Amino acid sequence: MAKLATFGRSVLRFPNESMRLVMVTIIGAVLGFFIGISFPSVSITKLHFPASFVSYIEDKNSGLTTQAILNHAWTSARNARGNGTEPTSNSTLKIYVPTNPKGAERLAPGIVVPESDFHLRRLWGEPNEDLPFKPKYLVTFTVGIAQKENINRAVKKFSENFAILLFHYDGRVTEWDEFEWSKRAIHISVRKQTKWWYAKRFLHPDIVSAYEYIFIWDEDLGVEHFNAEEYIKLVEKHNLEISQPGLEPDRGLTWQMTKRRGDREVHKDTEERPGWCSDPHLPPCAAFVEIMAPVFSRDAWRCVWHMIQNDLIHGWGLDFALRKCVEPAHEKIGVVDSQWIVHQVVPSLGNQVRARCRKEWGMFQTRMAEAEKAYYKMMGITPPNSTLA
Repeated sequence: MAKLATFGRSVLRFPNESMRLVMVTIIGAVLGFFIGISFPSVSITKLHFPASFVSYIEDKNSGLTTQAILNHAWTSARNARGNGTEPTSNSTLKIYVPTNPKGAERLAPGIVVPESDFHLRRLWGEPNEDLPFKPKYLVTFTVGIAQKENINRAVKKFSENFAILLFHYDGRVTEWDEFEWSKRAIHISVRKQTKWWYAKRFLHPDIVSAYEYIFIWDEDLGVEHFNAEEYIKLVEKHNLEISQPGLEPDRGLTWQMTKRRGDREVHKDTEERPGWCSDPHLPPCAAFVEIMAPVFSRDAWRCVWHMIQNDLIHGWGLDFALRKCVEPAHEKIGVVDSQWIVHQVVPSLGNQVRARCRKEWGMFQTRMAEAEKAYYKMMGITPPNSTLA
């Protein structure tokens, strides 16, 4: 019996290292059980153990470390996810893509559509069959019903390659239905607003990005000597990012720079002699088009749209600043002489309106100068003497 008792005691007496391993296993199992039933969705990567427990299981003689335990758990979780098993935390399923457009960071990139257009869509059928033909260019007119016939003549100068957009400042839209083209046009009606008010609100670069060139024209233009397709060919041939048709010299001419030259297709600053640009408000041979009938490339318009001030709606002074949106301006801004128009000068500005136009012009110049001065100061650069004419 004494030998049996001695043998029993030797069986029940474990080495110290083996006992520690058993204890760690038991404590870990118990702790894991209680954590599991208390916090079923807790992420294993976010568990924080008491310092005493961590130091205990990391004892140099234990053979196990906290890092080893967590690595094993993390590997198991990843394997489970790869096998289609639902992960323990839905935080791993959240999408956040900082390179997406602002506000769309939580969307998968494949569903993000950052740009749009004015293409009309059907209410039935297959979406991919809606557009058998997509216009390449966009022409906009700001109109009132009194100029209905003039706009009808102008629109007919633009082929099917051009989407037509009318901004109605008098609220009268249905009267335009007599024209067949009007049924395909886009009509936006907001009473008593200006062309640049509409442009800032409805011609965002992401909306008109589908169009290679954007025409933003007044309603009182004579187009007898104008063909839009030929105009586009000349703009592309001469690499013009900002342009306008030449103006008939006898009517509605404000600046010499926009006067039609009868002996050439296009004129730019690079073709002018130093003394030619005699307009007192322009630097010598400055790149210049008027705001009456400008045409912008897609890229140039993206810059110009951002430059348009939200509260300054008449656009006076904008034409002097357009050169800031293309480089080099003296090569990429020009007047297309062989496709020319007539400014009919329909009276539309009263004394109060003219006073505001002049005031806005001064405000725009001041804002541009101060913005550029602040930029140069931030960059530690001495600003030039003048930023605007």
